[in-house]
Amino acid sequence: MEEKSRSSLECTAKRFDADGDGTADLAGCPLGWGCERVIEHQLDAYGLRDTVTHNQGAFSAIIGESIAREAEGVSIIYYTWTRYWVSGILVPGENVEWLEEPETSLPDGQSGNTEFDGRNLGWAVNELRILASTEFLDANPAAEKLFELAEIEINDVSAQNNRMQQGEGSIEDIDSDVDDWIAANQDAFDSWIAEARSVTE
Repeated sequence: MEEKSRSSLECTAKRFDADGDGTADLAGCPLGWGCERVIEHQLDAYGLRDTVTHNQGAFSAIIGESIAREAEGVSIIYYTWTRYWVSGILVPGENVEWLEEPETSLPDGQSGNTEFDGRNLGWAVNELRILASTEFLDANPAAEKLFELAEIEINDVSAQNNRMQQGEGSIEDIDSDVDDWIAANQDAFDSWIAEARSVTE
């Protein structure tokens, strides 16, 4: 690695250094989790062993410390996934940003699309889809059309997960969240319903 590039990495690492050892503190994955394998592979693949410390342990404790530091205005770097309550507090596009990898490098046996929102996240991106039986869809073509049309921003899902994590997990709470989301996205919702109904007219 060129000296200038290494110096730049070291300077960046200090910005995320929580314990004063000169390396960036990455709130990472517990031992044995699938994400640990990817992180450990990428630390080697991207030449980051000297500038990044992969902090591991109970995820809730590690990420809790990161959330507290961010609230104090301290720079943090961390791993999480969506949909998950963490992204209801550390909201991508608002107070945090997804990092982009220079290239895709995954452990042996892993593959998939790593592009999300115009960035290469370096991880295989999953999709959330609605599953229904063929029997149900054949009997309910309007529902099938609605399932095809409906799209919910992942940040909205994470925000709702955060409310549940904070104790708002009753059926009544969830129904209220649904009503609030529909009200905030009324035009899109109405267009889905109208198009779905049109298949049975």
